[in-house]
Amino acid sequence: MKDPECPKLLDEERYSRQLYVLGLPAMQRIRAAKVLLSGLQGLGAEVAKNLVLMGVGSLTLHDPQATCWSDLASQCFLSEEDLGRNRAEVTQARLTQLNEAVQISIHPGDITEDILLGFQVVVLTASKLEEQLKVGKLCHTLGICFLVADTRGLVGQLFCDFGEDFTVQDPTEAEPLTAAIRDISQGSPGIVTLRNKDDGHSFCDGDLVVFSDIKGMVELNGGCRSIRVQKDGSLEIGDTAAFSHYLSGGTLTEVKRSKIVRHEPLDRALLQPRVVAQDAHRAHCLHQAFRALHEFQHLYGRLPQPWSPTDAETVVTLAQALEPLKGTDEARLDETLLRTVALSSAGLLSPMAAFLGAVTAQEVLKAISKKFMPLDQWFYFDALDCLPEDGGLLSPEECAPRGCCYDGQIVVFGSHFQDRLSCQNYLLVGAGAIGCEMLKGFALVGLGAGDGGGVTVADLDHIERSNLSRQFLFRPQDIGRPKAEVAAAAACNLNPGLRVTPLTHPLDPTTEHIYGDHFFSRVDGVVAALDSFQARHYVATRCTHYLKPLLEAGTQGTHGSASVYVPHVTETYNGPASEAASEEGPYPVCTLRYHPSTFEHTLQWARDTFEGLFRLSAETINHYRQARTPLADMDGQPILTSLQQVLGVLRARPQTWQDCVLWALGHWQLCFRYDIIQLRQHFPPDKVLEDGTPFWSGSRQCPQPLEFDATQDMHLLYVLAAANLYAQMHELPGSSDQTALKELLKLLLQPDPQQLNPISANNLRLAWAPAEFGSEQLKELQKALEVWSQGPPLKPLLFEKDDDSNFHVDFMTAAANLRSQNYGILPANRAQSKRIVGAIIPAIATSTAAVAGLLGLELYKVVGGPRPLRAFRHSYLRLAENYFTRFVPPAPTIQMFQGMTWTRWDRLTVPAGQPERTLESLLACLQEQHGLRVRMLLHGPAQLYSARWAPEKRAQRLALRVTELVQQVTGRVPDRGMRVLVLELSCEGEEEDAAFPPLHYELPGGSQHPTTT
Repeated sequence: MKDPECPKLLDEERYSRQLYVLGLPAMQRIRAAKVLLSGLQGLGAEVAKNLVLMGVGSLTLHDPQATCWSDLASQCFLSEEDLGRNRAEVTQARLTQLNEAVQISIHPGDITEDILLGFQVVVLTASKLEEQLKVGKLCHTLGICFLVADTRGLVGQLFCDFGEDFTVQDPTEAEPLTAAIRDISQGSPGIVTLRNKDDGHSFCDGDLVVFSDIKGMVELNGGCRSIRVQKDGSLEIGDTAAFSHYLSGGTLTEVKRSKIVRHEPLDRALLQPRVVAQDAHRAHCLHQAFRALHEFQHLYGRLPQPWSPTDAETVVTLAQALEPLKGTDEARLDETLLRTVALSSAGLLSPMAAFLGAVTAQEVLKAISKKFMPLDQWFYFDALDCLPEDGGLLSPEECAPRGCCYDGQIVVFGSHFQDRLSCQNYLLVGAGAIGCEMLKGFALVGLGAGDGGGVTVADLDHIERSNLSRQFLFRPQDIGRPKAEVAAAAACNLNPGLRVTPLTHPLDPTTEHIYGDHFFSRVDGVVAALDSFQARHYVATRCTHYLKPLLEAGTQGTHGSASVYVPHVTETYNGPASEAASEEGPYPVCTLRYHPSTFEHTLQWARDTFEGLFRLSAETINHYRQARTPLADMDGQPILTSLQQVLGVLRARPQTWQDCVLWALGHWQLCFRYDIIQLRQHFPPDKVLEDGTPFWSGSRQCPQPLEFDATQDMHLLYVLAAANLYAQMHELPGSSDQTALKELLKLLLQPDPQQLNPISANNLRLAWAPAEFGSEQLKELQKALEVWSQGPPLKPLLFEKDDDSNFHVDFMTAAANLRSQNYGILPANRAQSKRIVGAIIPAIATSTAAVAGLLGLELYKVVGGPRPLRAFRHSYLRLAENYFTRFVPPAPTIQMFQGMTWTRWDRLTVPAGQPERTLESLLACLQEQHGLRVRMLLHGPAQLYSARWAPEKRAQRLALRVTELVQQVTGRVPDRGMRVLVLELSCEGEEEDAAFPPLHYELPGGSQHPTTT
């Protein structure tokens, strides 16, 4: 079927995070696409859910079967009330609630050639091999992309056939590389020197690049050239000897090349499979296992009975009798693997459906959008490591269906395991995209759905429209409501037996009176679904402190990770403690102010300017109105600078929109012309350092002052946004009328000073902030501040990235682009600016659902009881690149000191005793029991004891009871109900990199913890 020609209007606010992953052209193709999905057990429902959330244009459902008990453990749109009803009909009604922009219909009959002609993509799930071969042959002939997906217990299969000549227009998720040009030589070959030489090493030999904005050697502009990367980072671009002399400027941009994919039809691919896998032999065995299961179903009209040794042996025999695979040089089939697959193949599991449904939906998007490389062609996934390791098989009686909503799970793990799941108490931190998927999973598997069980979900955020493209439990009518409360109610609707308690308090050091000893004593495990390194790190430290298993996941675009941390089995979480720690740290002030070399620099400057002009200055003026603090006493040059600039050229409080425009125009002249002229006067373009090096060299680019031109979009946008923000701060009416603004600017820029208040050089000098404020400048500023303070309080503006009508992102986009023009830096568009300045994480429903499914599999292991390290898996995936890896986590690092060994999970414990012991007694106890001579003792940042203190001070502290000492030093009384005081110590003889386990000083009634050995 041909690509649709008329894309539908796109709700950019709803799909904003997804647009950063896919881009507008791909999203428009998705909105116009038509997909047929057959089979609506758990896997099919997951594929449908993801496609609807992501905004596919039309989805047709096909499933003639009625709902049965085994469906309910993995199909989130079905309930007990739907037993006996058609799966497609029930699912359609509930899918429609997810996204009213998606047309969802039902095809009730057979899948015929005439029906197929109406679709671009066809997906079969839970289908028989005969149906797969028939539909696959038709789709291959008709040029329709065809997918087969299936799960059997803890194994899953996905097949893609996109035809023999499928064009991938954009194979990778990465943006095209761009680089600023410093020089281009005339010669054969011509050599391009980049402003940042390191940029050159990001390119590869043979890459195509296009040139733009070059002055002088204009013959290259718009031209496309192949490059060769030199050792020094310069680029060879072919013959430039006959071209004009290069003068300045210019950028080169990578040209992303399309790729052709050629797929075999299913009948041929069955016998000669091309497999995406970590372990090719295991994948080929699973391929044959699925073929044998199809054969078993064909012979006996059913799947193997749960944990039936007889049926399992039959499947093994059938697999061994299959025609050998072509093109492989494999050892004989792994009979143990085949047998295990067969024993558990009757199961329908929510985590398996979530993971494979996400991967399948991503492949559907690839087929529709022609973005990212499709699978080539088979993908097999197994989580058989979730089964018990003790070697004893579960019995058919233990795993027999019970006629309940967990039957699809009981047939794999047994009824006793289901009982264990139901009495768990879990804490879920974060009710965003991953959090919603985890709550859905909890409801389907029955976590905490029995007596004594429960789930607590903690999230302080409220629902926004941009959440609706990924956060499955939210609907448009929920916008503005607390995420935790809405998600909890929605999860209980999925499973009325589930007990979910929502909390809208953050989990951080300020709420340890809420999430304290008593709270964690009732928690069996924690799931972290957070988008902040700082929050993840804090939650992980609490899990380490309370010895609770932690399941943690995160995504960025099509990348995702899922990790498990089990006390004393795996290493503890060791991710960065904050966003700053995960990167290179903040940019130097001098770089932002005088020597920016990247768009990120100019955007950070724009963000700082926004904060100074529209928040800090308003807060300072409001504070002055109340306290009348002299400017000379105000703390910090930045405050005085922002005050000087916010008063600007007006020198009087604005009263009208025209005043605000005048101020904005003056500030434009100040930032992008006057400041640059001043800088060039201090550091002329030809300035040379003492060693003979030009001052303006390397990453330093000599800036050029701009001339205001209202016909240029960024010039006009800056004045429009700045004037509106200035008006908002003074609570004056603004305007979005650009035509009227242009007319007003013509008047303001006229040279006649009598007509309107002009932007004179004298006024600009008044608005300009000097490097240091002398008495005269302070006096002048104080006078203006007095005038400003006579009116009502100003309104400080808090940056909000998701309101496109508030001019916040517009101001920063324009300011950053204008400053980039000053310094010859590559500009960025509004969407890129918004993502960077708003710290927006690109996100898509598929990667979210995939990592949630992977966490659900690890949850089975954690709940199932003690497991060895080899049973657990960390996972990492890149869906755009078909990269999937699972690996055993590292073991805890063992540290040693004087015969004592410990890991980060361990702690020293000393009971407080009755009556409570003194500090002297505590130190003596540590020396007697562990041979530790303490030289320093801390409680948080507070120093309780040091061996270096004077004898009098040490004697005074040693005589105090420990809680009395803590209260005296910190000024705080330990919270009522606190069971443990956590102390840190250093000891004589320790090495510099040693980190002793924390000392848990157990207060009366405190719980006991394992000690070090």
